[in-house]
Amino acid sequence: MANSDIQGIIFDYGGTLDTRGDHWSHIIREAYNKAGLFPAEEDFRNAYVHAERELARVRHIYPEHNFRDLMRIKIRIEFDFLVSNGKLDREVADAKADEVADYCYNYARTCVHEARPTLERLAARYPMVLVSNFYGNIEAVLTDFGLRELFGTIIESAVVGVRKPDPRIFALGVEALGMPAFRVLVVGDSIRKDIVPAMSLGCLTAWVKGRGWEEGEETAPEGCKTINCVNELESLV
Repeated sequence: MANSDIQGIIFDYGGTLDTRGDHWSHIIREAYNKAGLFPAEEDFRNAYVHAERELARVRHIYPEHNFRDLMRIKIRIEFDFLVSNGKLDREVADAKADEVADYCYNYARTCVHEARPTLERLAARYPMVLVSNFYGNIEAVLTDFGLRELFGTIIESAVVGVRKPDPRIFALGVEALGMPAFRVLVVGDSIRKDIVPAMSLGCLTAWVKGRGWEEGEETAPEGCKTINCVNELESLV
């Protein structure tokens, strides 16, 4: 990948810009532990999956919700699941939910703050688009974290009706940039959801390697660059 190959950049959001490459399940688990909660791994994963499915099935998140709002809603859904399955006491859940959510919010804010100088420098050199599987409130999240102005176009799954790993959502990003796919660098934390579909379109790719959720995400495909955080991007471009 030469600097001259790149004319535009597509970024994933969750796990790429707000956790240094780690899947959000790891951050939420750390938040539980910081609050003195230590559910069994199976119980935690079941609660996490339940909340994701609930948020996809029923509208809980609205466009005005920032990331703190989102996490407070999500954690309460997880806790309700654990309570209903006898894995958590109701009084403890009510007392700890906001503490866990606020840890996650502050963690994300710290990571975004670390990444922002690099993103600003890249935005001065390249048009940038954000492509994200999100809940319909990514504009509010980016605005709260001071990132919105860095991206010319936001393509959000809940708005466009296409979710990763469907390559069509990245095709929308390439179209928004108005350049050939082979001139576009896609940056994401998931090989299955970001890197593979982007490569199928002919995009250049950079994988932010962190703690994943799925097995088989330990090594990037041939031709994909691997970085440990967004700040390492400047050495590639």
